[in-house]
Amino acid sequence: MKSSLEKKIINNQDFKSLVKKRSFISWLLSAITLLTYFCFILLVAFFPEVLGLKISEESIITIGIPIGVSIILLAFASTGIYVFIANREFDKTEKKILKKNK
Repeated sequence: MKSSLEKKIINNQDFKSLVKKRSFISWLLSAITLLTYFCFILLVAFFPEVLGLKISEESIITIGIPIGVSIILLAFASTGIYVFIANREFDKTEKKILKKNK
């Protein structure tokens, strides 16, 4: 059974707005990351010769290496973006909701 505080918070418009914003941000960042990974896999499957191109004539590094590293860095960046937004915006809203409903 839910307490009266829980009921107040769940029915609060600020809380509903917070849940929508948090959900939107997490789904957006997840979609960007998954789309990037999926495109990379499609590139590997259908155009592997593109990833095998050398960066320069003297280099032994192919273009696939920086692309792969960039995808990994994108995953870290999307996590960092979410943490930044959560610390800056979501936490303040949570404290405001709790303070308002006590």
